[in-house]
Amino acid sequence: MSLAIVRWIAGPVLHAVKQGPFALRESVRVGPQALLGEVVRIHDDVIVVQVYEDTTGLRPSTEVHGSGQPLAIRLGPSLLGRIFDGLLRPLSGTGSAYVQQGLRSTAAERLRFVPGVTVGQWLAAGAVLGQAQGAQGRSQRCLVPPDAGGEVVSVAAAGEHAEDAAICTLREHDGTLRELAMSHVWPVRVPRPVAQRLPALAPLVTGQRVLDCLFPVAQGGKAAIPGGFGTGKTVLLEALAKGCNADVIVYLGCGERGNEMAGVLDEFPTLTDPRSGRPLMERTVIIANTSNMPVAAREASIYSAITVAEYFRDQGLHVALMADSTSRWAEALREVSGRFGELPGEGGYPAYLSSRLADFYERASLVTTLAGDTGSVTVMGAISPPSGDFSEPVTSHTKRYVKAFWALDVKRAQARFYPAIHPLQSYAEDAREFAPWWATQGNGEWLALRRRFLTLLDEQAQLERMARIIGKDALPARQQLTLLCAELVGEAFLRQSAFSDIDRVCSPARQAAMMKLLGRFVDGAEAALAAGATPEAIAALPCLRALQRMGEDIGDDQLPRLAELQARMERDFAALVPASLQGEARDAAHG
Repeated sequence: MSLAIVRWIAGPVLHAVKQGPFALRESVRVGPQALLGEVVRIHDDVIVVQVYEDTTGLRPSTEVHGSGQPLAIRLGPSLLGRIFDGLLRPLSGTGSAYVQQGLRSTAAERLRFVPGVTVGQWLAAGAVLGQAQGAQGRSQRCLVPPDAGGEVVSVAAAGEHAEDAAICTLREHDGTLRELAMSHVWPVRVPRPVAQRLPALAPLVTGQRVLDCLFPVAQGGKAAIPGGFGTGKTVLLEALAKGCNADVIVYLGCGERGNEMAGVLDEFPTLTDPRSGRPLMERTVIIANTSNMPVAAREASIYSAITVAEYFRDQGLHVALMADSTSRWAEALREVSGRFGELPGEGGYPAYLSSRLADFYERASLVTTLAGDTGSVTVMGAISPPSGDFSEPVTSHTKRYVKAFWALDVKRAQARFYPAIHPLQSYAEDAREFAPWWATQGNGEWLALRRRFLTLLDEQAQLERMARIIGKDALPARQQLTLLCAELVGEAFLRQSAFSDIDRVCSPARQAAMMKLLGRFVDGAEAALAAGATPEAIAALPCLRALQRMGEDIGDDQLPRLAELQARMERDFAALVPASLQGEARDAAHG
């Protein structure tokens, strides 16, 4: 074990004179409390160490011991349903609100292991050893680490074993014996290998209509959620965690306020999974690194979270990672970079901010795992730009690496319009790829309706500026109808309450039915206008209120009511304008 002696300390950064070999990114232990740190720079006989715990009380002449290994975390079946700090040390079940300094890990859990291999069998890297089952939660696969492989020499019998106890022995290619446990250690800054990266052809279903129908993110894709203070980033991420169709949720609170994280930690254990009816925490991992925790640990937390997500991906699962927020992570980079004495770049951030963001987001993917299964990691990162300025460095660099951009708008949030996603500032580059998937969900018109809704919303923005000058009543009838239809799309479709038992999550089938119903209303309104009806008469249709309230009133288990609402709407239009005139007007509009 290498040794170094501390010469200089400034917050989480220290310089030490080495008395043995150290490697870049090597994990170290500092002082009598064995504080965890990482070597970030080596210059002649001096190493620079980033310490991930509070350094109060350290002084020159303190010893630094190297581990010979990179900064790593232990990955295993007991992760699900638990709460950790940014270095994957347990926050729950420790009897304290804080992590004990120098804590390496708590006692290993005992899990029931069922072997899936036999003596003499050859196992490749990433192969499945067997199944593990805890006292609660789902059965999980036990994997051969990606850096191991060989012939099975021995395997434990079915029964309860400690998670870190040897359950299998392999004879590797060079003849050495290697013991494997249900869990294994993996360095956080090294992406876990895969057999193949696959093109994304299906969206991650979030349950939020504005996202799934207008700005979908691919399963295995990347999305950014920028927004100023109070625009609802945390509430939106929590809604996505509760309602998306991922198999596993990894929720990272990176540098957020303690009261927000306290709300998350208090609420998640009480939630019920709508798919299984069991507690949502059984398929959730929460990594909490609040703003009062050591700033250097915040920088490492984002890598811990993505490594945990990749571990579950390698089991053939689809994982959604919510990072709240990457701005706080970038601020940690900036603070520690200043203590290193590095020259600041744009906005005071280090010059390598862009490459670090790329390293993080590029670990999201849909893949064929080493075991031959299909798994994915979808990353959704919140951004907190100062004063809501989307041109600041973190937002502008992130836009280069994501395919979906969900811009939260302060004015919409102040008007209590949630989710406060601005439809004209947001985009989804992969949207066209998902038309075949929507066709399988019964909405072959999805791409045309999406384009129509976005066009309506764009025209609404232009007409509202004109209406503020000359008055809405002075606009031509056609433009008044455009405003009416756009307002209906906003109220009935884009607005969705995260606190409504019925509307907090919307299934693809209900989204498709609502989308087609609104499309029929726009068609009927245009035909009625062409046949001589006035915008005021169309706005007074009895069905309009029911259309505005259908998200709140009609649940996923009541889809026939949407068909009844469509029939009612068609009767209202027929009463407003004779069907013969509507047909002539519609033919003229399309001819």
